[in-house]
Amino acid sequence: MAAENVAQSTFPLQDRVAIVTGSSRGIGKAIALHLASLGAKLVINYSSNSTQADDVVSQINSTSGSPRAIAVKANISDPDQVKSLFDAAESAFQSPVNILVNSAGILDGKYPSILNTTLEDFDRTFDVNARGAFVCCKEGAKRIKHGEGGRIICLSTSLAAAFRPGYGAYIASKAAVEAMVKILAKELKGTGITVNCVAPGPVATELFYEGKTEAMIKRVIDDCPHGRLGLPEDIAPVVGFLAGDASEWVNGQIIRVNGGFI
Repeated sequence: MAAENVAQSTFPLQDRVAIVTGSSRGIGKAIALHLASLGAKLVINYSSNSTQADDVVSQINSTSGSPRAIAVKANISDPDQVKSLFDAAESAFQSPVNILVNSAGILDGKYPSILNTTLEDFDRTFDVNARGAFVCCKEGAKRIKHGEGGRIICLSTSLAAAFRPGYGAYIASKAAVEAMVKILAKELKGTGITVNCVAPGPVATELFYEGKTEAMIKRVIDDCPHGRLGLPEDIAPVVGFLAGDASEWVNGQIIRVNGGFI
């Protein structure tokens, strides 16, 4: 019994199957690696760069005697591809999915005003950020194992509480995700599945740096009480907590992880 308790505390997600979308790089990659360190089996989802996804899989599998991660390409806004993503997870690990982390997202690096945002850019942002989260949450609500600590965790943005100019479509798409999370948490009453949202502040990733000048970056750093940008590793442990049993009483919440930036 003592050995079992030690294993549970060291690897609280032991053998639970987790899908992390957009996990070939950035915050999604850090989340996947962290969940793996807690004992989870991982599906690394990517949309285009198989080399990066395979590298994450190799990092996870190099620490285990048996494969604990696979890479699966899928467009998260396509219901058929998302269904196949869950099918691949169940087939590879012979288990229903326990944890879904919606990490995939895009940002228009031109930072246009709403007046200057094209319909094409607006639709593209919503297709990935809002529709993608909706499609994944819908499939997750149907496929995640009921009654055994199932978890759905979506990533939003702390900007959804700040309403900064230049982020109109992006913030609107993430606000939609936050609304879906709060509603789905109530709709899954009785299943044991919790639904929460982690909303990072500025994090040093390719997505953050895209299109920003040195002056813009400095201004963001100066606005943070810690005097630095966040790191993907600052976000991953919060997701890890929400993925585990200790977070059962946290449900339908938006957790802003931003170092006091907002």
